[in-house]
Amino acid sequence: MQLWHLTPDIPRTPYHLNAGEQATVRIGTYPIEGEQTVWVEVRIFSPDGGERHERVTARWQENEGNNSYWETIIGPFADADRVIYTVYDRSPTEEASAPAAEFTVGPTIHLVLLWHMHQPLYRDLSRTDPKGAYLAPWVRLHALRDYYSMAALVGEFPDVHLTINLVPVLLWQIEDYLERGATDTALELTLKPAEALSADERETLLSTFFAADWHHQIYPHPRYRALFEQRARGDAFTTQDLRDLRMWFNLAWFGLEFRTTEVLLPDKSTASVKRLVDKGEGFTDTEITAMVAEQYKILRNILPLYRQLQESGQIEVSTTPFYHPILPLVCDTNLATLDKEGTKLPERFAWPEDAESQVTLAIDSYTKHFGHSPKGMWPAEGAVSQAVVPLFARHGMQWIASDQGVLARSGRWGYQADDPDVLCQAYRAKDEENQEASSIFFRATDPSDAIGFQYASYPDEQVAAQEFVSRIKTRFAVRVSDPANRVISVILDGENAWGAYREDGRPFLRALYATLAGDPTIRTVTFSEYLEGNPVRHVRPHPRTDQTRVYDLFCGSWIDELGSAPGVDLGTWIGEPEENQGWQLLGQTREFLAKTQLTSASAPQVFTALYAAEGSDWFWWFGNDQDSGADADFDDYFRMHLKSIYRLLKQPYPEVLDRHIVPRTVVWSFTRPVREISAKDSLTIRTNCPGTLRWWTKADPTLRLLPLKPRGGVMAGQRAYSITLGPFLPKVAEVLFTFSCDGCRCDRTALCCRGEEQHVAVLPSE
Repeated sequence: MQLWHLTPDIPRTPYHLNAGEQATVRIGTYPIEGEQTVWVEVRIFSPDGGERHERVTARWQENEGNNSYWETIIGPFADADRVIYTVYDRSPTEEASAPAAEFTVGPTIHLVLLWHMHQPLYRDLSRTDPKGAYLAPWVRLHALRDYYSMAALVGEFPDVHLTINLVPVLLWQIEDYLERGATDTALELTLKPAEALSADERETLLSTFFAADWHHQIYPHPRYRALFEQRARGDAFTTQDLRDLRMWFNLAWFGLEFRTTEVLLPDKSTASVKRLVDKGEGFTDTEITAMVAEQYKILRNILPLYRQLQESGQIEVSTTPFYHPILPLVCDTNLATLDKEGTKLPERFAWPEDAESQVTLAIDSYTKHFGHSPKGMWPAEGAVSQAVVPLFARHGMQWIASDQGVLARSGRWGYQADDPDVLCQAYRAKDEENQEASSIFFRATDPSDAIGFQYASYPDEQVAAQEFVSRIKTRFAVRVSDPANRVISVILDGENAWGAYREDGRPFLRALYATLAGDPTIRTVTFSEYLEGNPVRHVRPHPRTDQTRVYDLFCGSWIDELGSAPGVDLGTWIGEPEENQGWQLLGQTREFLAKTQLTSASAPQVFTALYAAEGSDWFWWFGNDQDSGADADFDDYFRMHLKSIYRLLKQPYPEVLDRHIVPRTVVWSFTRPVREISAKDSLTIRTNCPGTLRWWTKADPTLRLLPLKPRGGVMAGQRAYSITLGPFLPKVAEVLFTFSCDGCRCDRTALCCRGEEQHVAVLPSE
């Protein structure tokens, strides 16, 4: 008699067991014989050193040919149990056994989730007075909604481990508010008594203090919505209206928890604006001052919270080269691959010493804030190349991360990055000459983009969270062949996406974390936890020596430039005329600075302006491939930093720095409803929600329907939609249009859905 096995453990279903699961073992015996007994002896070794034995009897199922088939169920088992089982068969004439089979219980896949937190430098460095030196308030406002709360939210789910990437220039700006007395223009307008506002300041306030998501930040608050519609109608604002507007613009940016309850902060103080939200209107200047004080409480507790969670082991804080540059382009713009028709490389910009400084400054900043060097870096936009690997390796970075598309274009023939076994692992990125190396993870595009772009439209956050987990399982987990050594990387912006989610994304994030914590198929880990191992959580180490080497790392990022050939590249930041003009101005300024023979040690502020101008954000919005709806502002910020270099050195800056890179257009919005433009102007109609524009002119009443195009998205400061019309023919004296909203949660009574007719006069050009 013999036990019939194709292989020792193939008859086990499922082949890989998660905690709490059972397995069916199918057993074949030969020949068919009466009075047989088939059983399985199971030995279970728990990770704490315990051992137990079980004996389970198999049941006869059928005879087929000369074989009998039996089945039994073993388990369930606990996480990290090592299971050895042996099949026995006894008949009246003899006894037989099969070779022992062994497996370890554990998740089918590891998940590293990284939230990326970043804002570029909005401060005018040439200004000596820090008050109002920030031209945009996004660092402060995102701190209220995102930077504190994204860490606090995951802290509610101790079984969920993840990585949060904090770009040093972001931390520097938070510190600037707290320690150096810096403020932004909007904060100064918030604090200035309404009676003291000049006419220009009143207009600035009315034009900019509705910069929030209509459906999620304005419409839910009756007073803010009423002010919004009042502005759209062109009605006058009283002094009290202005106080209420200043209050609500700020209140709408506080995270949901601060608006609805009292939050205990790491320094044992509490922060809340609930009483102000409940009051709703009729605010005083004293209350506005008190509200701003709550903002500073939150700002002061951001870093302590991150330190606390990192020290507990629940999160890992990673970093990025200091001012968020596209590192391969700072090293050498000639490294870029351009595969879009009509693009070309600019005059070469190659300052590898600047790239080195950006990495060094990041490590120094991190060490200052956290007391030790970082273990990993998310290069800005995931942009890497083989040439920049040594920068990370020689500075001791254990890991870096890029994108699936980069892996697909690396090596001589490319990698099959759509194969989960190829994508879902850590690779070894090595310097050819010095043999220095870092581990590199590659971002899974599909699930990352699903959070950033898709789930906000789901009416049920629990369904969205379950869909994400199902996507990880069906597209990745069930397809990998070596679960213990497979890891999927989900990496995306951790702040701007939430404006499009209901209640600042809190219901979705809580549903996501709860679903992940309760699913044994997926184990969330930090990048370093996966590499170093964590015995407490039964995560085995994955040392670099065991990792597959990735060859000829492609020069690319997480994004494929719009309109280019398939495959990620760096065309979003270089190649189009506006982008190349930016690189030319940067190169000319860098050459000027080199001739001064100054160094970052002898002129730190000057080099701060230079490194800030090397940041990726300005180049992202140049050209036609990306549109923030406010590209002109980013153009101004970029040239501001270049001008600051000359101003700080008390030198006249070149006249060319006063010339716009981005063409100007007149912007119409519900909160800035321009009534007339010149015939030579283009008219950009901007909204805060998707929809359709219907427009015509008095000269030509033909109705034209155009969908507004998304601008910005998760990588921009604010989600917007717009379309540009004109310039118009001389016979056009007036443009008329209506707008209808396609917002998924719009109640159809809001201003954006009423289809009210708008008129803009077109004045003859002089």
